[in-house]
Amino acid sequence: MTAIHPPADPIGVLRAPDAVHFGRGSLASLAPAVARLGRRALVVVDPFLAGTPAFAGALAALDAAGVETHVHSEVIPELPVESVVAAAEAARGIAPDVVVAYGGGSALDLGKLVALLLSQPGPLSDYYGENKVRGPVLPIVAVPTTAGTGSEATPVAVVSDPDRELKVGVSDAALIPRVAIVDPDLTTGAPAAVTAYSGIDAIVHCAESFTAVDRAPDWAQTLPIFVGRNRMSSLLALDGLRAMGDALPRAVADGSDAEARDRMAWGSLLGGMAFGSGGTHLSHALQYPIGALTHTPHGLGTGLMLPYVLQACFAQTSDRLALMAEALGVATGRSERDDAQAAIDRLAAITVEIGLPASLADIGLDRAELPRIAGLAAGVTRLVALAARDATPDLLERILDAAYDGDRSRLV
Repeated sequence: MTAIHPPADPIGVLRAPDAVHFGRGSLASLAPAVARLGRRALVVVDPFLAGTPAFAGALAALDAAGVETHVHSEVIPELPVESVVAAAEAARGIAPDVVVAYGGGSALDLGKLVALLLSQPGPLSDYYGENKVRGPVLPIVAVPTTAGTGSEATPVAVVSDPDRELKVGVSDAALIPRVAIVDPDLTTGAPAAVTAYSGIDAIVHCAESFTAVDRAPDWAQTLPIFVGRNRMSSLLALDGLRAMGDALPRAVADGSDAEARDRMAWGSLLGGMAFGSGGTHLSHALQYPIGALTHTPHGLGTGLMLPYVLQACFAQTSDRLALMAEALGVATGRSERDDAQAAIDRLAAITVEIGLPASLADIGLDRAELPRIAGLAAGVTRLVALAARDATPDLLERILDAAYDGDRSRLV
């Protein structure tokens, strides 16, 4: 097996929960984990999960462990900032010791942000950006029920603010959950579309963190949340791709495929830890305005854009792409260039297999909107700066133009 080539000036940065519990049946560890952190828990849960037997069992176990629970199930997709503030205000009278976040990415991010607002003065906008949190937040125990965002292991939470044209993030190591409980059993009931969009986003997390720029940090200063590709993120990203490459199409085609669900839950967790230090780049930067204009799911946008972004960065990342081909099981053995192209082609094939739209035209964009999208994406500097090549508005527009017509050959 080809070894991972470390950066010329190798560094390693890892940000992760204090404890990760992975495996079928691991939900049973929730009650003892929470009881170690507090006796009064705010439980944030997606509304469609609040009545499920698994959630009822989790609440009963918490009660038996002596934990008083207060359930908040008003989780709105895309997290409008006013809903975050309302949830925090409602919880303030409860005075919880610990926050349990149970559900998809929006529920997990809401739990993180409520834990922040219960510990620090507002407004939430004070914390937009990186390293703005002024101290510890309430301990968080995260229980994902989809395999996608990896939020159970990341320092990031994203909200929609009407005062901002794009989604905004709060990125700080204080937001990393203390405990992540990843039970693949909880993902079994996810619909095919949710599995597809969340799963391809997990693959994007691995691919973008592995192809991010190498850069030497200033160790004497507070590190940025995303330091770029590094030895820790590379190990995690490649193993995540190895787990998910053929598992995602299987999980979408057959939601009861237990092995595929296990591998997706594992890969999503690894992807979260990988981009929690390595970061993501152009697929995510471009998705922010694309998603805002089309009101399409986050993973649909990042997954659609990934093959075009990787094609545009081919010359700068061919060695890494060749290693990705090996992880995805499509290495040709002929040359680095052939293997690198095989990796991109395989990722593009996965998007077709899981039913993603073939082009930006297919999701309702007008070609006249592309320059504006490129300009907005270029303004997401914390992400575009992580690309392995200079991401000028002109390059971003070329990527968008190719994606509009579904033609990667324009970027070769």
